[in-house]
Amino acid sequence: MRIGVPKEIKNSEFRVGMIPAAVRELAACGHQVYIETNAGAAIGLDDPIYVRAGATILSSAAEVFGVADMIVKVKEPQPEEIKRLRPGQTLLAYLHLAPDAAQTKALVASGAVAIAYETVTDAQGGLPLLAPMSEVAGRMSIQAGAHCLEMEAGGRGQLLGGVPGVPAARVVILGGGVVGTNAARMAMGMEAHVTILDISLPRLYALDLQFGARMHTIFSTIDSIEEHVLAADLVIGAVLVPGAEAPKLITENMVGQMKKGSVLVDVAIDQGGCSETSRATTHANPTYLVHGVVHYAVANMPGAVARTSTFALNNATLPFIRQLADKGPERAMADNPHLRAGLNIYKGAITYGAVAQAQGLSFIHAEEILRLY
Repeated sequence: MRIGVPKEIKNSEFRVGMIPAAVRELAACGHQVYIETNAGAAIGLDDPIYVRAGATILSSAAEVFGVADMIVKVKEPQPEEIKRLRPGQTLLAYLHLAPDAAQTKALVASGAVAIAYETVTDAQGGLPLLAPMSEVAGRMSIQAGAHCLEMEAGGRGQLLGGVPGVPAARVVILGGGVVGTNAARMAMGMEAHVTILDISLPRLYALDLQFGARMHTIFSTIDSIEEHVLAADLVIGAVLVPGAEAPKLITENMVGQMKKGSVLVDVAIDQGGCSETSRATTHANPTYLVHGVVHYAVANMPGAVARTSTFALNNATLPFIRQLADKGPERAMADNPHLRAGLNIYKGAITYGAVAQAQGLSFIHAEEILRLY
């Protein structure tokens, strides 16, 4: 198979779809890999390194899209990239389609086969291609929140961990999944007062066993969310409904009652955000104020640590890329139900129910479209 890796063009996005080690693995299996020039240069992966791994360097994204059977990216395709997709061409990337009707419509019109990293599953019920970036984003959320609490960033001038004689900041985390767990680890490491809310009692029990008395676990209800958000100095939005739009757990009325200078880091912004006041921001302009509360809602947080994120992502994606390349997309998805769960759009049809539901559209089950019934 001919595999293309274009340079990412989203604002402040320096990750790259494949590292040289992944290229070498695929080249050893007889596949051809085409990399856009300087695709990985920002994180020290220069063109000669890719050439030594077996890649062919092309001078433009148009050439990469033009020659490839499958495009491997990191972030969702931008409008000019979607225009380059061909009918039947496979796209593998983070898509986050549920809150993005424009991207959904454009990908449907392209006729391409679009597989979303964030909905690929594993035998344990996890999301193996989302997990690495969730780990990064969870850890980064505390770094970002700690900075936003500083006066210069618009915060209330509070040190996350406090000092002897002065109380630590109250960190409230909505969601006890991968993002929430990693955020909690970082916040506790900085000696903050940490509370996690989740709707899963088994998950809360597991977190309680993992962290013990250093962290507080609370069952999530409208009442408990309101109580703890209003008392918080830093709120981390870490909720996830796989492939679906994030529920709005924080109302604008709640934000209006939060402490002035407190901070909301909405990691769920890729799926629309978990606060009514959240809107996507960029690394170039990451924050804004609503009712005196600092909002940080960067839609590609792991892009700020692009080298770490790229290597972590490739460790997870390579086995799936190999399956798609070795067997072709249809056979690979027919054979592997976990990969098939990643199929969001297939040659003009939506194949992921949560995306269709969020946008009031119809969909076809992946099994039906791949003739597995």
